[in-house]
Amino acid sequence: MAARTPRSRGLYARRGLAARSRLDRTTHAMLLRQLYLAHFEVERFELALEVAKQALELEVLPDVLAQDAARAALAAGLLDEGLVHLRRAARSGPAARRPFHQWTLGSALFLAGRYREATAAFERAARWGTTDKPLFRAHLALARLSAGEPQPNLTQTFSELVAAPCGQGYGRFVLGQLAYAMGDWTEARRYLEAFLKRSEGGRPSLAIALRGELEVARSTLAKMRAN
Repeated sequence: MAARTPRSRGLYARRGLAARSRLDRTTHAMLLRQLYLAHFEVERFELALEVAKQALELEVLPDVLAQDAARAALAAGLLDEGLVHLRRAARSGPAARRPFHQWTLGSALFLAGRYREATAAFERAARWGTTDKPLFRAHLALARLSAGEPQPNLTQTFSELVAAPCGQGYGRFVLGQLAYAMGDWTEARRYLEAFLKRSEGGRPSLAIALRGELEVARSTLAKMRAN
C-alpha cells in the first residue's frame, strides 16, 4: 500500500473493498486494515475499532488484528475492551509472537496502574522471550518497583538493556523510568528526552499509540525539573 496520507489510504481501501470482483479473505483483511489505519491516524478511534473488529471476523492474522483492535480501544479510553483484545492476541498468536503480545498486555496494565497484573504478564514475556528478553526483564523490574517490591539486581537489569538492541526505541522509556527510580536523574533525562524526540518525530500512529508512555515520560521529566 503506497498511500502517503490517511485520506489517500482510506480512499484506496474503500475502492478496493467496493470492487466488484470477489476478494479473498487475506486481501479483504488487508484492505480493512488500511481503512483502520486511516481512521486511527486522524483519531477516529471508535470507527477504527469497528473496522478492526470486522477484520477480526475474517480470521486472518488474528493476533495482529487483535492488536489493532486493542490499540483503537485503548486510544478511545476503553481499557477493559482493549485488554480483552490484547489477551486474545496473546492466545491466538504463534509462539514466536506471544512474548511480544504478553509484553504489550503488561504495558497496558502498567500504564493503568495495575502493577500486579502487569507483573504477571511481563513474567510470561520474559520467560518466553528471546532477543527482546532484556526489555521484558527491565519492564518487569519497573512493574515490581511500582508495586512496592524491592529489586536487588536493578543495576544489572539496567545494564543488560543498555547493551541490547531493544534498549533503543521503546527501551529508552523503560531505561529512563528505571534510571529515575535508581536516582540517576542525568541518565533518566537523557533516555526520556530521547524517547520523546523519537516517538513524537515518527509516524503519527506511533505517537498516538504511545500517548500513555509519552505522558508518563513528560511527568517524570517535570518532577525532575521541579526538584
